[in-house]
Parts: sequence; C-alpha cells; structure tokens
Amino acid sequence: MEFNHYSVLLGETIEQLNIKEDGVYVDGTLGGGGHSYEIAKRLTTGKLIGIDQDEDALRAAGERLQEFGDKVTLVRSNYESMVTVLKDLGIEKVDGIVLDLGVSSFQLDTPSRGFSYMDEDERLDMRMDQRNPKTAEDIVNDYSEDDLYRIIRDYGEDRFARNIARNICKAREEERIVTAGQLNAIIRESIPKKLQATGGHPAKRTYQAIRIELNRELEVLQDNLNDFINLLNEDGRICIITFHSLEDRIVKVAFKNNQDPCICPKDFPVCTCGRKSKGKVVTRKPILPSDKELEENSRSRSAKLRVFERNGNEITF
Repeated sequence: MEFNHYSVLLGETIEQLNIKEDGVYVDGTLGGGGHSYEIAKRLTTGKLIGIDQDEDALRAAGERLQEFGDKVTLVRSNYESMVTVLKDLGIEKVDGIVLDLGVSSFQLDTPSRGFSYMDEDERLDMRMDQRNPKTAEDIVNDYSEDDLYRIIRDYGEDRFARNIARNICKAREEERIVTAGQLNAIIRESIPKKLQATGGHPAKRTYQAIRIELNRELEVLQDNLNDFINLLNEDGRICIITFHSLEDRIVKVAFKNNQDPCICPKDFPVCTCGRKSKGKVVTRKPILPSDKELEENSRSRSAKLRVFERNGNEITF
C-alpha cells in the first residue's frame, strides 16, 4: 500500500519557518515527507534531517526525497532522541524544527496497523514503531481497571471512562480482547445509546487514549520541548502541529514558559531568579487550517500550529 499522508498546514508551516537556503532543519516526524520536501527544495547548501520511528514512513519519504541527494539525511528513531541523533551527525544547532504530531493517513487506513476502530476484524496494534514489543492489545488486556480508567479519562477525555474500563475488565475474563470489533462492542455497551447518535464514533476517544499511552505521545512531547528550543540558533524557529487539546496545552505552556520563565513572586520589584527568556511566542493564537484545506482533508479539522522563535540568550533553566 502506498504511504499517503496529507501534510496538514503545509504552506503555513513553511512560511513560519523562515527557511534560509544554507540553514539546517529537522523534521522530527517525517511521515510521508511532505513538509521535508518543501524544506529541502528551498535549500542550496543547507541540510535537512528527517526523523521517524515508522519504517514504512522512512521508506516512502526516502523515495520522495531522493532527488535532493546528500542534502537530506534520514534516521529511524523517535523524535525524543533528536538531540542525540544530531550530535551523532556532528550537529549542535539548527535553524528550524518541525513536528507534525498527527497519525498519518497511511497508519489509519492500513488495517494491519490496527489504529482504526473502523476495521473491526483487525487486531489491536497501534504501534507507531513496530519494534515496540507492546501493542494496544496488551494494554486492553493487561492494564488494571484503575489504569484503564485513568488513561481513558485523561488521554481520551471520555466522561464514561469508568464504565468503559469496568466493562473491558469484565469482558476479558471471558475471552482475550484482540480485535477492534470486540473492543468496539464493549465501548458501545458502556455509553448511553441516545448519546451515541451524536459526536462521532463512540470508540474514538478510547482509541485515542490507548494510542497515546502505548506510544508515550504526551510524555515524549512534555519531556523534550525545552531541549528542542535549546537546539535552535538565534532567530531559529520551532513549528509544532497538534491535533488534540492535550498536546496543544503542553506546547502552549512550554512556549509561554520559555518566553517568560521568571518564577519570582509578582510583587518583587526586580527579577532575582536569574531565569531569562529564550525567545518569543510567534503565534499568540494558533494558526488553523484554511476553509480550502478543511474541504480537501477533513482530518485537518482539529489541527493547530504554534511557533516559537529563539533569541540569542544561551542561559538554560
């Protein structure tokens, strides 16, 4: 199957990067290479490093970016290892970073990848990195009721999280839950019928929660944003596209704290904590998809782009 991925907010992201033809750029979530292609074609002596943990994505992007030769370097890794990946390549600073945190259309539309609640006969998988020994099936069958409740409540923001977690645990006492169809049936039993007629597929939030937990999506984002900002040269920019409120909140708070890191009490006449700003938030409000993009790709509906620009301050905190 061809690796298809519509690059959300493509034009807006490229514009915000302020690409320099001799700059060094990192696409930390390479996917099908859409953002990377637009970056690479604007480089003359510059470099692009593409990182992805999905082997299918790397193969597809490699073919797409082949024309750019040694201007492009692709690495199979989670973007959480960006600092180490760059260090191994002899790169200390970069001029721009892109993170598109969405699940690719290829992953959603390939039944064997087990991301979708639409493919009821497929096994529950959801691994972005297929080297990971743990799958969604393991979470559904091995997590305690309290842990299932926690992730469905926190990562899925589902108000019926307790019902869903309880019913999963009851069902798996009878037989192991291995397919999307089995899990969907349990979720439907856990949500009042009258509420299932609106708000999309009843399983959507639970699948999001399991996927986030399995791939450590919020943890990776939360733990590494400050390091990514430290990687930027002066005037370098990081552009992050999020697809749900949990990711967006992490990015918004991290950018704000890097712009204004002072922790002194508000009644102090001068700052004494010594924390200095690393730059500025370029997007006071996130950039959203255009009406045209929404018409072309309904999956872009929840996308938000936030941008941070580094200053020359080398003090870290």
